[in-house]
Amino acid sequence: MPVARPEPQEPRVIAHVDMDCFYVQVEQRRNPELRGQPTAVVQYNDWKGGGLIAVSYEARKFGVKRSMRGDEAKMVCPSINLIQVPVARDKADLNVYRSAGSEVVAILSTKGKCERASIDEVYLDLTDAAKEMLLESPPELSELIFEEATKSNILGLTSDVSNREDSMRAWLCRASADYQDKLLSCGAIIVAQLRVKVLEETQFTCSAGIAHNKMLAKLVSGMHKPAQQTVVPSSAVQDFLVSLPVKKMKQLGGKLGSSLQDDLGVNTVGDLQSYTEEKLQEYYGVNTGTWLWKIARGISGEEVEDRLLPKSHGCGKTFPGPKALKNNASVQTWLDRLCEELSERVQSDLNQNKRIAQTLTLYARACKKNESDSIKKFPSKSCPLRYGTVKIQEDAMKLFESGLHDFLGSQNTKWSITSLSVSASKIFDIPSGTGSILRYIKCPNSTVSPANLDCSSLPEDPSLGNKLYIAPNHEEHCEPSLSEKEHCEPSLSEKEDHGNNSNLAKRCQTKEEKKVSKKLTEVKGTCSILKFLSQSPPVLSEKRKFDSLICSHPGPESSSEPNQAEEYKSTQSVDRNSASSSTWMFNVEDIDPAVVEELPPEIQREIHGWIRPPKHASSKTRGSTISSYFLPAKRS
Repeated sequence: MPVARPEPQEPRVIAHVDMDCFYVQVEQRRNPELRGQPTAVVQYNDWKGGGLIAVSYEARKFGVKRSMRGDEAKMVCPSINLIQVPVARDKADLNVYRSAGSEVVAILSTKGKCERASIDEVYLDLTDAAKEMLLESPPELSELIFEEATKSNILGLTSDVSNREDSMRAWLCRASADYQDKLLSCGAIIVAQLRVKVLEETQFTCSAGIAHNKMLAKLVSGMHKPAQQTVVPSSAVQDFLVSLPVKKMKQLGGKLGSSLQDDLGVNTVGDLQSYTEEKLQEYYGVNTGTWLWKIARGISGEEVEDRLLPKSHGCGKTFPGPKALKNNASVQTWLDRLCEELSERVQSDLNQNKRIAQTLTLYARACKKNESDSIKKFPSKSCPLRYGTVKIQEDAMKLFESGLHDFLGSQNTKWSITSLSVSASKIFDIPSGTGSILRYIKCPNSTVSPANLDCSSLPEDPSLGNKLYIAPNHEEHCEPSLSEKEHCEPSLSEKEDHGNNSNLAKRCQTKEEKKVSKKLTEVKGTCSILKFLSQSPPVLSEKRKFDSLICSHPGPESSSEPNQAEEYKSTQSVDRNSASSSTWMFNVEDIDPAVVEELPPEIQREIHGWIRPPKHASSKTRGSTISSYFLPAKRS
C-alpha cells in the first residue's frame, strides 16, 4: 500500500519528460521516408497483422488506436505503414529502442538529477539549476526569453490564440510573481532548452510537464502532445485536480482505486477531497489514509532518484490461445531463450556499468483445465541470481516447477501457460575495491598474461596488516623439450668427459629456473590459483610451504631415447633446497567468500585453512592440496 513521504522544506522544480510515440520516431529515424506518413509499430505479425504498440500522430487522425491489430488498422487507414519490432530468439528485441532512449537520457541528465523511469520517460529535478538561473539571469530582467519557452502551456492562464505567446512571455517574466512561480518560470525555460537540444542531437521530439512534485509533473506531461510542455503553478493545482478521474492518479489505477469507487463512491479527485484524513485512515490505515488525503490536494514528497540506468532487467513472452505452453518441455525451451537474453543483459550491465543484480524472479500467467479454480494466480518465485546463462536457466526452471506445484496444489490436472517472464532485480553498484580474488594478490613481477589479469588495477603498496604469506618452493624440474635440449647439449669436449653428467644437470637446472614462470602458465591440467600469484621478495614472517611443484611433462618411462631418460634423472637429482623460494602476499580480510565458493572443493578447504588454521595438524592425502594439481599427468 502507498505510504506518505515527508514533504521537502523548500519548493522544488520537477519535470517529467515523455517521448512522443517513441518507437515510431526511432523507426522514422532509421528510415526517414516514413516521416510525415501514417505509421505504426507492431510487435508480432503472425495473427491479424500483429499488435500495435506505437501509433504516429498522422495515423491517429484516421482513428488508428493502440488497442487495434494490424489488419484492423489497415481497414481504418489503408495507407498506414506497419513496422515490425526487431525479433531475436523468436521474440521482440527492444534493444534498438533502449539504446535510443539512452541517447535522450544522456542529454537530459546534464541539467540536474535524472531518474530514468522507462525506455521513453524521464524525471528531472531541476531545483538547483532553476535557483542558479534565478540568481544569475532572472527571466524578468532578461531582454530575450528562449522562444520555445514562450510556447509553454500554463494551467489556469487564459489567453487568446492570437496573442498566446505574448501571454506566456508575460507570465514567465512577471516581476511580481512569488518565489515558487519564479522557480517554475526558470524550470520552464530550462526544459524548453533541453527539448530543443534533444531534437537537434537525436531528431526526437518530446513533451514535458513542469511542477513542484513528480506526481503533478507526470499528470500534465501528456496534456499537450506532441512536442509541447505544460507548467502547473501552485495556484492552479486545486482546480486541475477537482475534475480529474481518480483512476488517472498514480497508484490508483488498480485495486486501491477500485476500492475507492466501490466502497466510498469516489470517482474524481474532488470526491476524494471531501473525505477527512481521519476518515481515510479509518478505511485504509494510518499511512495509506494520510497518503490519499495528501495526493488529493496535490501534495507529494516523492523524490527524484539519481538513476540513469534501469532498476531491473526483464524478458517476457505471451502465448495467447492455441500457443499456450502445456508441458514442461515447452516451458523449458522458452525459459532457456528468455534466460539467455537476460544473462546477456545483466552481464553487459556488469561489464559496462559495474553493477550486479542479486535477485532472479519468475512470473507466469496460467490456467487449469478445471475452471472452478481458475481464479488462483500462478505465484511469482524468486531466488538469488547466479551469473552465467546455464545457471540462470537452471534456476528459472526450478522456480517454475516450484510455482507450478503451488499453483496446482494437490490436484493432478492439465495446465497451460499464457505468459512467461524472468527478471533480474535488486541491482547495486559494485562497491569500490570489490572484485575477483586476483585483484588482491600482490604482483610486482607478475608472469600472468595481461589477458588473464590486469595488474594495473592492483594496489601498488598494500598495507602489511593482516597478511597471509604463502611461499611455495619453485623447485620445478621438468624434462627439457627438444629445443631446450639443443641449448643444454654439451660441447664435444664435454661429451668425451663421461663424468660431467652433473655439469649437464646444473646447466639444465639454470635453464629451467629462468623459464619457471613461463612453465607455470603452460602446465597442462593446472587449475590452481597459484599460477596467478606473482613473486615478491621473501619476507621474514611465518610461512606455509607447499609441496614441490612438478610439471606434468612425461617422465623417463615415456621417453623414446635412453639419453633423454638419463637427462631427466640428472635433473631430478639436483638438490631441491638450492632453489630459491618466493613469497606471495594478500589480505586475508579481502578474500571474497563468493569467489572461494566457486573454486573446487579441495581448493576451498585449503583456502579456509589459510584463513582459519586447524587447531590440530591433520594428515592430508594425495590430491587434497592445491599443489596436487601440478603433479604429472598419468599416462596410460
